[in-house]
Amino acid sequence: MYGAILGDIIGSQVEFSRPKDFDHEKAELFTNKCMYTDDTVLTVATKYAVLHGISFERAYAMFGRRYKKAGYGNMFLNWLDSGIRKPYGSYGNGAAMRVSFIGEHFKSLKEVEEIAKESAVCTHDHPEGHKAAVAAAGAVHMAKSGASKKEIKEYFSKNHKYQTDVPLVIYRPFSKFDSSAMATMPIVIRCFLEGDSYESTVRNVLSLNCDADTVACIAGAIAENFYGTTGIKNEEDILKRYLIRPNKLGKMDDFLYQNAVSHPENYPESKIVK
Repeated sequence: MYGAILGDIIGSQVEFSRPKDFDHEKAELFTNKCMYTDDTVLTVATKYAVLHGISFERAYAMFGRRYKKAGYGNMFLNWLDSGIRKPYGSYGNGAAMRVSFIGEHFKSLKEVEEIAKESAVCTHDHPEGHKAAVAAAGAVHMAKSGASKKEIKEYFSKNHKYQTDVPLVIYRPFSKFDSSAMATMPIVIRCFLEGDSYESTVRNVLSLNCDADTVACIAGAIAENFYGTTGIKNEEDILKRYLIRPNKLGKMDDFLYQNAVSHPENYPESKIVK
């Protein structure tokens, strides 16, 4: 799951402001312009829901309220503030960005797909919204299970009908920020397919004008599981640097960090509460 969170942090530096002379091949990955965003918060919330046996809706509401300035979309903020939380028909990429732990944790692809959809529909009940969550979690699971790039590509194209053949060289001149699931997922798979490591995968993301933190979060999760590592030294120290921040009272809040690095084996098996 570190690959998802680190991808979010890396991508955040160019999500809304991209210098004209930005060199994606040489740029520092972790700078003072980097931060965690809603991708990280809700990725950790998904893990929390699974390990603590609470509903995804409850976990997303709890983490969302605690870290309310993480950069959520207006529809999710309205959902947070609503007394009756109903799904809001979103086809955005928000459900796909938060499912990496599901892909890593559960044993079968069928189970991963079922639980990924469950995690999505409490907010993203549009078919494109939960399809993207299923595809993202399924790809993470396949990567961890030893699937080839060809098999993961076919999973995207045949199972989920995403365009997978347009190379990044074609995307780059015309790329723009688009947070829809339909625009995000084809870019995710190309960044992964054209990479040869975790780092080159996220650098592929940095080469595009796109929803960079989310694309790097999803593609980074697939890449970490495919290559077996991010290859980034001192991962937990980097997570400490970005995830531990002062709370409203000025005290350092390590709740997000502690739940990001917690080990599943320390939790008893528990069913997800619907």
